[in-house]
Amino acid sequence: MRSKRLSLAVTAALAILAATIFMAATRAAAQTEKVLLDLTYDGGVGGDPQAGLIVDAVGNLYGTTAFGGPHNGGSVFELSPAKGGTWSLKPLHLFLTGVHDGQRPQAGVIFDAAGNLYGTTYWGGTYDVGTVFELMHQPNGSWNENRLYSFSNVGGDGNSPQAGVIFDAAGNLYGTTMIGGSDKVGTVYELTPQADGTWKEEILHSFLNNGTDGFILLAGLVLDHAGNLYGATVQGGPSDVGTIFELTPTAEGPWTEKILYDFNQNGDGNFPYGTLIFDAAGNLYGTTTQGGAYGWGTAFELSPTESGQWVETILYNFNNDGVTGTNPYSKLIFDAKGNLYGTAEGGGINDYGVAFKLTPATGGGWTETVLYNFGSVGDGVYPLGSLAFGRGGNLYGTTDEGGTTGYGTVFEITP
Repeated sequence: MRSKRLSLAVTAALAILAATIFMAATRAAAQTEKVLLDLTYDGGVGGDPQAGLIVDAVGNLYGTTAFGGPHNGGSVFELSPAKGGTWSLKPLHLFLTGVHDGQRPQAGVIFDAAGNLYGTTYWGGTYDVGTVFELMHQPNGSWNENRLYSFSNVGGDGNSPQAGVIFDAAGNLYGTTMIGGSDKVGTVYELTPQADGTWKEEILHSFLNNGTDGFILLAGLVLDHAGNLYGATVQGGPSDVGTIFELTPTAEGPWTEKILYDFNQNGDGNFPYGTLIFDAAGNLYGTTTQGGAYGWGTAFELSPTESGQWVETILYNFNNDGVTGTNPYSKLIFDAKGNLYGTAEGGGINDYGVAFKLTPATGGGWTETVLYNFGSVGDGVYPLGSLAFGRGGNLYGTTDEGGTTGYGTVFEITP
């Protein structure tokens, strides 16, 4: 069933590169995993979740399914802890087909200050190339959908958003589209709320397939304190294996792009799919799905210098050695001690993916600890989305496939 994974995203050729790995991998046996929800294709909320979860203040989990459900358009769902250690599933929105609703949400959702949810769909909408939506929480506990924007495939608009959206302090939304724009290889867009309740879109940057700019975007964006946007492209740059970029607003109105880093094929990571994150010092962290010392992906750090350049450090090289994970698609998350956590779609003891922890080592370097190997009987397989911390330090996430029906799971990992 591996052919279904990221079927709506572009694929790139695997580059197997030889180099010397400088990190050690260890296994931890003290973690326990529990499948909270077995997803099904036809009923319930659908299946094949390709994004991570978010957790609210009382421990409820929120996520999306990319396929299936009663109307075959995917869903947004809530999973709430109940008595006796059980969890209660509530569909918040079941996407419809054939009525201009969004379809196939590939990304997760975010909250606003009022408790409403926002996200994107890869298909559907007025022109069937994707939407941005809001789910408004009603006093009676129901949720109403408001389609904020339907992407089009004309006039230089972006289309097919693979990633979700983020807010700035003023309440504007920002996101990326996988393709579309002036060169049809992806855009960064802004949605601004209007007085009449509608939202106005502005294309901040159309990427170019010109050998210099990056193109094809599967990752979302991250904002710094100055209002600059940062993201990753899967392809493009001189080596055509991806870039890291910054978009900066100007006083005149347009945004200017700066390529912070071009990935290369000389033992570097290739093809970054996951959204970047900042640490408190302003360094960027992310993953690449391929490349590195063994060709199976990397975790990396980008650090700004006084000259304005950014320097890459490979924190960890993933390897298909039967222990470590391979091909990390998701973004990383920090804990309070500065350790990084993520998922790798393949590898591990069962070759069905792992949840991992990266710990900075004394004297430099980072050490990987495999927290959990997916793929035991009835377990989920192929985790694509990021992890999220919940109460008690538990980790929550999704698998794209596996479980009792084969259409994915929601899981909890307890230390």
